[in-house]
Amino acid sequence: MLAAINFFGNVLKNESEAVGTDIFASPSAQAITDITLGQFCICVGAALLIGFLISLVYIFCHRKEGYSQSYVFTIIMLPTIVSLILLLINTTAGALSLAGAFTLVRFRSVPGDPKDIAYIFFSMAAGVACGIGYIGFAVIFFLVLGVVMFVLSEMNFGGCKTRHMTLKITIPENLDYQGVFDPVLSRYTRFHKLRRVKTTNFGTLFELIYSVDVSEDIDQKKFIDELRALNGNMTINLVFFKYDDKIYEG
Repeated sequence: MLAAINFFGNVLKNESEAVGTDIFASPSAQAITDITLGQFCICVGAALLIGFLISLVYIFCHRKEGYSQSYVFTIIMLPTIVSLILLLINTTAGALSLAGAFTLVRFRSVPGDPKDIAYIFFSMAAGVACGIGYIGFAVIFFLVLGVVMFVLSEMNFGGCKTRHMTLKITIPENLDYQGVFDPVLSRYTRFHKLRRVKTTNFGTLFELIYSVDVSEDIDQKKFIDELRALNGNMTINLVFFKYDDKIYEG
């Protein structure tokens, strides 16, 4: 990877000298209104390469938990698209205004992992830097953040030994649910709190929704079996996302 960056850096240096451009110079000094073919190739090529390198960082950091191929392609394409749009804008102020508009876009993914959304903005920031002429700073930005993400991934920084989950327990309407499940939840979870109670099946059933922190080493089947013994062997859902049912902490 470093060899590829060094090679591309030498190409950028030679091309910059040929067209009289400094990749660390302010875009206002580069006459954005008069973009040459060499400048276009440098900016778009740099954005494409940085997008590809960002995708490699993403693949490495998600090699254990898995990732989507379409998302990887998106990371590669986004910096190139953003840089081209900014190159076609005649003024630096207009380019920066469009960059600000990009940040207002709400990206959705399933599941909505904040880290995946952060990679979108990572790619976008690199594309904006290349599009307005700050190619050198874009490379430095990628190296710094890419190395940080690599190190944090290897260290498992912020990793937790518990899983935040949503527990949904269906009970018959004649069951007094208050305190019934607390003994089992206290044994198998580090934290539990009843977030919502709602009726289902035209009011003939109740659904209790808990936020729970479940330890990694527990026997989940035994946990669910003990809950089933208390709710009359009715439906129990243990969802791996704490806010899956839009229950937010106040």
